[in-house]
Amino acid sequence: MSPNLVIREGAHFIADAHDSSQRSFFFEYLLHVKKDPPPQLFLMGDMFDLLVGEVRHGVKQYAHYIALLEEIAQSCEVYYFEGNHDFCLSKLFNHVKVIPLSQQPLTCKLPSGQSCLLLHGDKYGNDWLNRLYTALIRNPLMLRFLNGCDGLSHGAISKAIEKSQTQKNLCKRIPHFTTLIQRKLSFYPKAEVIAEGHYHQNHAFMVSGVHYINFSSFACNQSYFSVQSSLETPFAPMQLRSCPSQ
Repeated sequence: MSPNLVIREGAHFIADAHDSSQRSFFFEYLLHVKKDPPPQLFLMGDMFDLLVGEVRHGVKQYAHYIALLEEIAQSCEVYYFEGNHDFCLSKLFNHVKVIPLSQQPLTCKLPSGQSCLLLHGDKYGNDWLNRLYTALIRNPLMLRFLNGCDGLSHGAISKAIEKSQTQKNLCKRIPHFTTLIQRKLSFYPKAEVIAEGHYHQNHAFMVSGVHYINFSSFACNQSYFSVQSSLETPFAPMQLRSCPSQ
């Protein structure tokens, strides 16, 4: 399996920032990156509570983030893996490389030489209802209809979704998480390392020769990851600021 991308040492990975009016740490992180750009920046999805390219409310709300990401992307490579809270983003960017769900997982090569799959984390599994919802919510006709209703209601639909997100516990632990992932791994293409977000667990383990890594949620502890040429710790946790661990 040939790699689509070579990940460079010192590249930054950040997942699940869930930026909202109550959580603006992501913008602070982007300012930090602008000042000292890494060779590559990987945004692993759900960077916002709600950003859909076809829905004007979120695009207007996060216009300054989009502009800042475009500016950063002219100093370093920026890859944006769409999640379940941020998708249909290609039309918003000229320099940021958007990886939609249909192109995930992306096959990469780590500095250690290991093959690595990158994805947001909401693609595989036996939950047919979630797969149906994922397909419907990305349907262009459905998005145009929702955008029209949202506009007529002065953003009421978007605001209701955003409010529901503020009531979620993003940092909760998932019982038997390792077992849950082991059941899913048969759906993934073969690779030595699998790295994804979505679950917010900040957990890694080895199974059947595969090093599985679930990134922590930036919304929980303002942690991002720096790529190392290490077989044991390819993604080293870094802290934007001093705060309690997840």
